[in-house]
Amino acid sequence: MKLLRKAIFWCHLTAGVLAGLVVLIMSVTGVLLTYEKQIIAWADTRHHRVAPPAPGAARLPAETLLAKVRAAQPAALSSLTLRADPAAPAAVGLAGGRTVFANPYTGEIMGEGARKVRDFFHVVTDWHRWLGAHGERRAAARAVTGACNLGFLFLVVSGFYLWWPRKWGRTQVRNVTWFRRGLLGKARDFNWHNVIGFWSAVPLFIVVISAVVISYPWASNLVYRLAGEAPPAPRPAPGQAPGGAAAQRGGAERREAEVPLEGLDRLWARAEQQVPDWQSISLRLPGAADAAAAFTIDQGSGGQPQKRGQLTLNRSSGEVVRWEPFASLSLGRRMRSYLRFAHTGEVAGVAGQTVAGIASLGAVVLVWTGLALAWRRFRAWATRRSNSAVPVATELAEDAAEVGVGRG
Repeated sequence: MKLLRKAIFWCHLTAGVLAGLVVLIMSVTGVLLTYEKQIIAWADTRHHRVAPPAPGAARLPAETLLAKVRAAQPAALSSLTLRADPAAPAAVGLAGGRTVFANPYTGEIMGEGARKVRDFFHVVTDWHRWLGAHGERRAAARAVTGACNLGFLFLVVSGFYLWWPRKWGRTQVRNVTWFRRGLLGKARDFNWHNVIGFWSAVPLFIVVISAVVISYPWASNLVYRLAGEAPPAPRPAPGQAPGGAAAQRGGAERREAEVPLEGLDRLWARAEQQVPDWQSISLRLPGAADAAAAFTIDQGSGGQPQKRGQLTLNRSSGEVVRWEPFASLSLGRRMRSYLRFAHTGEVAGVAGQTVAGIASLGAVVLVWTGLALAWRRFRAWATRRSNSAVPVATELAEDAAEVGVGRG
C-alpha cells in the first residue's frame, strides 16, 4: 500500500508540474467567465431599458417590429428574441453577427450591444479554449488544453486518494479539511492544498470531466454509447456547409436576401401558447416564404437545457411540425446537454455558476500551492545532492511525510 501511494504521489506531482501552467490559465479564465452571460446581458441592456406606455401594454406585433427595424437598418435580419420582462428590449440579430436592440412598443432602434465587454469576454474565452492562439495554431493549442484537461482530471481523482487519511480521527480529519493558523511556508501550502482540494473535489470533478467531453469527440461519443445510443454524425467544420461550396454559396445568398415577414404574427402567437410561462422566445427567421419557422422557447436563464424546447411551425398553415422539449430528447442527448452546461455550472442556474466559479478559484490556489510544494521539494533535493552528509533515512522520512504515509 505504501508503494502504491508513493507511486500515485509521484504521478500526481509530475502531472501537476507538466500541466500546471495551462491548468492555471484555464482556471483563471474560468473564474473570469463565471458570470459572463449575466454581465453581457447587463452591459448590453443597461442603457436600453424600456418603460411600457401603459400598465399591461402590448408589444408591437412581430411583423411590425421587424419591419421598423428593417427600415432603419441596411443589413438583412436573421433573428428576433423577446423576453417576458416588460422592460426588456427586443434583440434583433442582423447578418454578420451584429445584434441591435429595439423598443418593443415603438420599434425605435436603441443601439447595439456593449462591444467592449463582448470583446473582453471573447479574448478571455480564446485563452480559456486555445491559450490565445488564432488561425491554424488553434488546433495545436486545443490539443494541449485537451491533454491538460485529462491531466487535471487525474490530479483531482489522485489528489482525493492522497488526501484520504490512513486512520480516521477528529484531529486527522480536521488537519486536512480545515485551515490551520500560524503555518508558514511549506506547512501552509500543504495545508491549503489539502483543504481546498477536499472542498473543491466534487465540483472540480464535474467541471473537468465535462471539459474532457467537450475537448474530445471520443469522449462525447462515449456519453452516447454509455446511454446505449449511436453517436451522432460529426458536424461540418466551421465555414463548411453540407452539399459543398455551391450549397454554401446558395445559403449565403438566401441569408442576405430580404426575409419575408408575412405570417410571423400568427406563428409568434402560436409559440407563446406552446409554453405559457416562457421567459424568452427566439425566432430564427426563415430564409424563404415556404421555409419552416424555428423557435427556441426558454423557461430558464438561458443556460439550463432542461428548461428549453425547440418548436418548428409550418410557415403556411401554422401547424406544429415538431415540438422538442428537453424531456423528449434521447438519454444520450440529455446527458450530453447536461455535461455541456455543467462545465459552466449554468445547468443549476446562478447557484451552479457560483459553485463552478468558486471551484475554479480553488483550482488557481491548488495549482499555485502545488507548484510551490514541487519547487520546495526540488530545492531540498538539490541541497541534499550537494550535501552528502544528509542521511538517506532523512530523505525517505520527508518523502513519507509529503505523501501522507503513516499519517494519523
